[in-house]
Amino acid sequence: MTGTGNEQAGKTAEGLAYSLGFGNEHSSEAVPGALPAGRNSPQRAPLGLYAEQLSGSAFTEPRSHNRRSWLYRIRPSAAHPPFVRADQGALRSAPFTDCVPDPNRLRWNPLPEPAGPVDFLDGLWTLGGNGDATQRTGMAVHLYYANASMSERVFSDADGELLIVPERGGLLLRTEFGLLRALPGEVALIPRGVRFRVELLDATARGYVCENYGRPFQLPDLGPIGANGLANARDFRAPVAAYEDIEGPFEVVNKFCGHLWKAVYDHSPLDVVTWHGNHVPYVYDLHRFNVIGSISYDHPDPSIFTVLTAPSDTPGLAGVDFVVFAPRWLVGEDTFRPPYFHRNVMTEYMGLIEGAYDAKTAGPGGFVPGGGSLHNMMSAHGPDRETFDRASAAELAPQKITDGLAFMFETRWPLTLTEQARDAGHLQRGYDDVWQGLQRHFRP
Repeated sequence: MTGTGNEQAGKTAEGLAYSLGFGNEHSSEAVPGALPAGRNSPQRAPLGLYAEQLSGSAFTEPRSHNRRSWLYRIRPSAAHPPFVRADQGALRSAPFTDCVPDPNRLRWNPLPEPAGPVDFLDGLWTLGGNGDATQRTGMAVHLYYANASMSERVFSDADGELLIVPERGGLLLRTEFGLLRALPGEVALIPRGVRFRVELLDATARGYVCENYGRPFQLPDLGPIGANGLANARDFRAPVAAYEDIEGPFEVVNKFCGHLWKAVYDHSPLDVVTWHGNHVPYVYDLHRFNVIGSISYDHPDPSIFTVLTAPSDTPGLAGVDFVVFAPRWLVGEDTFRPPYFHRNVMTEYMGLIEGAYDAKTAGPGGFVPGGGSLHNMMSAHGPDRETFDRASAAELAPQKITDGLAFMFETRWPLTLTEQARDAGHLQRGYDDVWQGLQRHFRP
């Protein structure tokens, strides 16, 4: 997209309206009177539209878990030619069998800038994952680096939902349900099977994607925290209906059982005039996260920073959690305030959106925005030597962390790398060195 195109996308994004609330039964009309009253599939839908249900769960799942939306569109989704295989690029899917699971601590610099024009879809680069997309279990970690908007091109993922975490450059997401703007510091959640196009608001865009094959993300239960705290449902923004009535060739790319398939439609498939339901996309501003922490002593488990969780068949054990380390006060008395040394039964992939993370040294060769670290299950990790020395000697006055926004994809299974991640030029060699020099202080 040209500079003029970026400006036009920016103007469109600035004027967007939203429907608020996570998990709500939303409804929206781009044309008044388009939504049927009192029924989902009338004999003749208003305005000559086609009624179509998009199911994000089995029909018979409990009401509290059931995800579905009714779409009223200019043409039904069934009106398309056959799909054919498409080039995968650097996108990979579970099961991951390129490499054996690696117990070593690993860290990467940001993705290198693409050599030519690359849109969001072509810019996806898979680091690794677990589970099996065909069995709807597990997750994958992708990164993206784009310098062009998707033009006459639409993408959908039948394998799982996509949690998009921009780190550099804003995105305008044109979905079947309407438009969303996602800026660095915000996240966008695109449900399984929803078609969308990504336009850039800046010259380049870079970030992270969690592809969740399992149960859909939901807000975590609050337990003894009570009724309020963490991510508030009212801060999630769903789109309002906006449709494209455009004739002409559109490439529609579908990710299905780990492979990309494409078909050329004779019209835009983003032609939904009105809709209602709860299987919808969202945007959430991570700066609105209500951080819960200790006001006496010790560092709470990082699970207290969970924004969204994808439950598994074991209560309390997530297929994947999305955790944010947002600006917060540290006030613990007689407490080592950075995250403590630990070995975790869960696997942790951490990324950095802005600033620095309080347990890792920033700067060249360190943990920088756009980079990421992987600590597979039971891999010992914690603050590096420089952070340990500084925090151990720090004056324990109340401290406000304001210059960092980090996150974690935490998953119940080990994360297996792709070959491209294992052999990447931007993989930091000698990451283990950050823990060298931790001195013996034992004095019996």
